[in-house]
Amino acid sequence: MTVEQQTRGAAGSRRRSRRDEILEIAVGLFAARGYHGVSMDDIGAAAGVTGPALYHHFAGKEAMLVAALVPVSEGLLDGGRERALRHTADPRAAVESLIGFHVDFALANPAVIALHLHELDRLPEEPRREIRRLQRLYVEQWVTVLTALHEGLPAAEARVLAHAAFGLMNSTPFLGGEVDRLRCAELLRGATLAALLDHPRR
Repeated sequence: MTVEQQTRGAAGSRRRSRRDEILEIAVGLFAARGYHGVSMDDIGAAAGVTGPALYHHFAGKEAMLVAALVPVSEGLLDGGRERALRHTADPRAAVESLIGFHVDFALANPAVIALHLHELDRLPEEPRREIRRLQRLYVEQWVTVLTALHEGLPAAEARVLAHAAFGLMNSTPFLGGEVDRLRCAELLRGATLAALLDHPRR
């Protein structure tokens, strides 16, 4: 599942544009070298695009960063809401669905996760604030499901559990290739579910 497929409702049915391809290359370079370690010339060279053609798609590196991170946050929120609503009568099924959704995203997009972890502060204030807002709303989808699953669990403690779960699932940028993808998905889903089901009680 690519960034486009994960973050847009019908993305899997459309052909990737040249802009999408350039953005994916830029994300990979930013994640590998850091935002300041990559120039527009580097991106153009990796994408096989000349300077003027590159600026036809993006105004600059900052615009690429915005284009990479804002749709991801929007897509995670939309996907989280969809899965929570699908299982309103069964909180455990909702948790499992949310975990599966996020693990699939994390395995498909380790470079995007690395970019978010290390480069979010490079964004201008407005898009950075919007991403933070979307993230908070996404977390609240998990909080709602977790408080339904665990009777009496305070929302503040559910947020701790949600962020701990993200720490597990968003570890994909740091994983090597020793374990195949299907097994990684199984391990991440199992570890995250166990953490959320067996939280410490007072």
